[in-house]
Amino acid sequence: MIESFLAITPLYRGAMREVSTKLEVLDEEFQILHDHNPIHHIERRMKTPESIVEKMGRKGVPFTIEALREQILDVAGLRVVCNHIGDIYRLGEMLTAQDDIELVRYSDYIEKPKSSGYRSLHIVVKVPVFLIDRCEKAPVEVQLRSLAMDMWASLEHELRYKSGRWVEDAEARELRRCADDLFDIDRRMHALFEHEDATFAVP
Repeated sequence: MIESFLAITPLYRGAMREVSTKLEVLDEEFQILHDHNPIHHIERRMKTPESIVEKMGRKGVPFTIEALREQILDVAGLRVVCNHIGDIYRLGEMLTAQDDIELVRYSDYIEKPKSSGYRSLHIVVKVPVFLIDRCEKAPVEVQLRSLAMDMWASLEHELRYKSGRWVEDAEARELRRCADDLFDIDRRMHALFEHEDATFAVP
């Protein structure tokens, strides 16, 4: 199955580049029209074959290419770090409004954060990719988050998974408080940027 997956890797890489290019074009045009770049930076990521097999086993997905293509939607992923909360939703709306983009999944972990405190807007889209002898659509998971959200997620991931130690309940509660504090700062900075009352709530 891994050999078969490697054969369709260009499809996923092409989809990832297509969506990345779309976002870069939106960012450039937004800067020209509004004198503001909503995107701070973009990171690309392809799951390794080993990571895919592990996820399929964990989720009980049959080990076939067909099942992989239908049920594993984050083989190709983009992390889009935005300057402000409002930029996240603007980009999400502009991207999914494009004619050749098919919206597959929309998960708003900003309005409804995970219990850990994790916040991000996750969008899975399918985009057409033109190959040598055909055109196929492939999914790309796009995670849109603010600078503050990205900082918290990176440090939380390092603490939970890279340090190799168990996070105690008290530490988990403190992580959630840190996430909430950073989100409050995010909202206030957004309000200042939009010239609105600092109590303005987003979303």
